[in-house]
Amino acid sequence: MHSTYTNNKDLNSKSLRWRKGATAGFLASTLALAACGGDSNLRAPGSGVDPELPPPATDYDVTIRRTGEGIPHITAANFASMGYGYGYAQAEDNLCLLAEDTLTIRGLRARYLGGDGRYTIPANGAATTNIEADFFWRSLATDDAIAPLREVSDPEVLAASRGFVDGFNRYRQEILAGQHSGRHLACRDADWLLALEENDMYRRYFRLAVLASSSVFVDGVANAAPPALTGDIPLPLDADDIIAQLTELAGGLLDGVDSLLPFPLGGELPFGSNMYALSGETTHNGESMLFGNPHFPWEKTERLYMAHLQVGPSDERIEIMGAALIGLPAVLIGFNDKFAWSHTVSTAFRFSFYELTLDPLDPTRYLFDGELIDMEARDITIDVLEQDGTLRQEQRTLYHSHYGPMLEFEVSGVPILSWSPLKAYTLRDANAENDRLLNQFFRWNRAGSFEEFVALHASVLGTPWVNTIATGPGKPSYYGDVTVVPNVPDSKVLTCPTALTPVFALLQPGLPILDGSRTDCAWDTDDDAPAPGIFGPGNLPSLTRSDWVHNCNDSYWLTHPEEPLTGFAAVIGDEESARSLRTRQCIRQVQDRLDGSDGRPGTTFDMPLLQDIVLDSRLMTERLARDTVLDSYCAVPLPLLGSSGPVDVAPACEVLAAWDGTHNLDARGGHIWREFWRGINPLPLDVPGMWLTPFSASDPVNTPAGLNPLSPLVSTAFADGVQAAVDSGFPLDAPMGDIQFSAIHPVGISSSGVQDARIPVFGGEGFEGAFTIASSRGPLTEDGYAVNFGNSYIQTVTWDEQGRPVAEGFVTYSQSTDPASPFFRNMTEAYADKAWIRFPYTDADINADPALQTLRLRASAP
Repeated sequence: MHSTYTNNKDLNSKSLRWRKGATAGFLASTLALAACGGDSNLRAPGSGVDPELPPPATDYDVTIRRTGEGIPHITAANFASMGYGYGYAQAEDNLCLLAEDTLTIRGLRARYLGGDGRYTIPANGAATTNIEADFFWRSLATDDAIAPLREVSDPEVLAASRGFVDGFNRYRQEILAGQHSGRHLACRDADWLLALEENDMYRRYFRLAVLASSSVFVDGVANAAPPALTGDIPLPLDADDIIAQLTELAGGLLDGVDSLLPFPLGGELPFGSNMYALSGETTHNGESMLFGNPHFPWEKTERLYMAHLQVGPSDERIEIMGAALIGLPAVLIGFNDKFAWSHTVSTAFRFSFYELTLDPLDPTRYLFDGELIDMEARDITIDVLEQDGTLRQEQRTLYHSHYGPMLEFEVSGVPILSWSPLKAYTLRDANAENDRLLNQFFRWNRAGSFEEFVALHASVLGTPWVNTIATGPGKPSYYGDVTVVPNVPDSKVLTCPTALTPVFALLQPGLPILDGSRTDCAWDTDDDAPAPGIFGPGNLPSLTRSDWVHNCNDSYWLTHPEEPLTGFAAVIGDEESARSLRTRQCIRQVQDRLDGSDGRPGTTFDMPLLQDIVLDSRLMTERLARDTVLDSYCAVPLPLLGSSGPVDVAPACEVLAAWDGTHNLDARGGHIWREFWRGINPLPLDVPGMWLTPFSASDPVNTPAGLNPLSPLVSTAFADGVQAAVDSGFPLDAPMGDIQFSAIHPVGISSSGVQDARIPVFGGEGFEGAFTIASSRGPLTEDGYAVNFGNSYIQTVTWDEQGRPVAEGFVTYSQSTDPASPFFRNMTEAYADKAWIRFPYTDADINADPALQTLRLRASAP
């Protein structure tokens, strides 16, 4: 192993921009690196590599320049070296997070973290035990499952993945050797800080591919078992019984079952995003702009990590900057001098259920095309760490049909998919078969033009579960839900029904459940599809316009309200139906800007105006309903009847009358409004009597409207919301900055000896029509709103007169999960101040950063 470490000339400058004394920690760790390896050298500031010493022969040679906010700018001659630097940098910032994910994808959580420990996937809402997680991932992320990813991936993917493994392992070895003192205390001495292997990368890619499909059913797959054919065997509920029980649970609101009951990926998505592409017709200077803002968890491995990649010789350099999910050696959302793009989670389903007709004498055999087929039995044994430190083993046999894993599933205690002696249910997952996933993003990262980027979207068709928008300097605005979707046209749903088809039509419209006993109920394949069983680009929605496109997690239908997209299969998304409150706010912000009704100067966008709008923290419900509340419940503020009795709403009315209608840090009274809408949140958008003006497909942005103050549901929710605000102990006129804060940045003494204060967070919840998202995933408590989800990576991008990207934004939770890192809080504090961070792109801007640290790594492959 060879390495050369250099520091730029301003290493010891007093002008370092890191916050709260964090420089000392990073400097100490950088100096400590000098002890690694016999050829390691710490050069004097500004000296660079000694030209008299020829560089050793290496497999990896990469330079990592860290600018002041913690963004690694990774320069390498090839993708293997880029991956090496990327793996090292991510380990430096998130070692323990990556190490824990390695346990997950290998099915070793119970072995190292205990059988009583919990496993959650905040991005899709899955929550279970370590034991169930281990059985699930051992059953699905097998060597056979990941083999196609390795076999089909481009050479660049293979090289970068291999390099990432070795870069991570290098940093791990430095930790084990006692370097980087004080860093990564959560895992540096743990027996679960395991070395990465190449297969770990492909298991991670597989895990991310099925994030919006199989992995929402962890418990259902891990516990699926055939019935014992002895004694009294309870028969499953029929469709009428299931519908009756679901309707009872939904309070009799038959039409609102899909909004009221917790079906995975139903209702408001557990993860989401906002994005705009704005072309020259809408901007002040005629140059295109892009805004991207995923709403992802602030914890676990669905955090986004920002990097700048420069690969190849300077005259043929591949360059891309942006963010990726932790553990990926690419950029998934980003920009360069040719284009910029972003993603939002799509409404399309990535899987379908199949109903199997079983052999009544053997529930592990099923009928297919008139013959009985044996399920594949997978015997899995896991180790479980007991509280006394001993290990025990637990064994299960899990089954797979030729479609995929067997599963059982219930909703709010009502068994929906049950394994009986007669019927059983299995799942086919299109993204478990998606071997083009990494090629999609690596080819995008290497695209030479906006036009090539758009063409690759359709030709590779490996995008797993996200909508895409893109634009470029002087280019139009592009949108596409050109993703991996099971080819289940509406006609197939009609010709392949099951006994539970009416249940899913009510519970989760658009999600297919098909007869698994017939070949003709298998997924179709389009002629232009790159793989069997999926729609080709000709049957997937896309739109290119010269003004703007958007997506804020509703379906493709209103990508632009003046050009609705229609005629696509229900499995892809809904059409001519009510949009979410956030989507309506999303569209109105653009419309109000372009017609000049938003109170800002002019009728076009520039970067400051765009940035002001997207962090404005206004609410669609305030626009729709505050005047109604003030003119009804507050006009003569008598006690209002809540769930637990009369509530004096007069003090709250006084505060709401003065409230500025936002969830900015200095806004007073917003928590009253949020708790009011929390009570309305479970109700379907079109519940009878809630709105005076019902939804109209001819005016979908502005309807439904006119909140009905005479509705008992609404009046009770307002009274309960006021009572919840009072019970919290916060003053009714408390500013949001005193109530809402980052849950992942605790108060205490930092590694630099500075008292870290609670970081306030602005923004609101999707159910109240917030565009700027800050979610605590729960009601107001005496501690306030502890934010652990919402705005994550944010980028606003345009191009200057020379065609160079001009980009600003945030990683809202900061780059590192290590409290000892200088990059643990810094971007979060900037975000709280709405102090937009310029993303340095050119070498001149990078090298001019007074806080720049430069690290060169050389190594031979193990």
